[in-house]
Amino acid sequence: MLLHIPGVLDATQLATIRQLLERGRFVDGRLSAGMEAGQVKHNEELAGDAPMVQQLNQIVMGNLVRHPLYQGAALPHRVAAPFYARYTTGMGYGDHIDDPVMGQGDRYRTDLSITVFLNGPGDYEGGELVIRTGFGDQAVKLPAGDAVMYPSGSLHQVAEVSRGERLVAVTWVQSLVRDPGQREILFELYQARERLLRERPGAEETKRVSRTYINLVRMWAEL
Repeated sequence: MLLHIPGVLDATQLATIRQLLERGRFVDGRLSAGMEAGQVKHNEELAGDAPMVQQLNQIVMGNLVRHPLYQGAALPHRVAAPFYARYTTGMGYGDHIDDPVMGQGDRYRTDLSITVFLNGPGDYEGGELVIRTGFGDQAVKLPAGDAVMYPSGSLHQVAEVSRGERLVAVTWVQSLVRDPGQREILFELYQARERLLRERPGAEETKRVSRTYINLVRMWAEL
């Protein structure tokens, strides 16, 4: 499931983020890549020891993890601290699949990948996130402040930037529900349940949908 999550960050938060990134020290993105990904990765990433990382994480992740679409679709168990990536003219990231397990010490399985767009599509040409799916290639280039979430096992790339600068935050989620088909069923039920709770609170069908959703999460969740 490929999901567009609108409005993760507002204009004020985006302005603060870009001011912080302008003061940051960026390093070769291949330093965080494995051998295979390093052969096709050409970007820059904010140094992990940069003094503004904690403030950036509070803004970006603080808003993402509270977003109801994220919560309903991801069913998060563990969430990674993001990388802040910059692509300037000539940079891109060839076809790759994200590592199945990441982290040092407290490791986590990557079920879902998330890209949060930190500047607008008019700020650069090219730079589309291209996700290979069974229904064909999906090219994603969203407004600043929006995010896209997709299965980490998907083959994907970032097209070469031909003008300007692309700024994104990238993070990963280990879901409570490992199976993507089960997560999609649960997300559809979650959306139906939320609508019924708003429009028909206390109705018998609302109770049935809610009970089914809760018990399926209980059946499929892994802790």
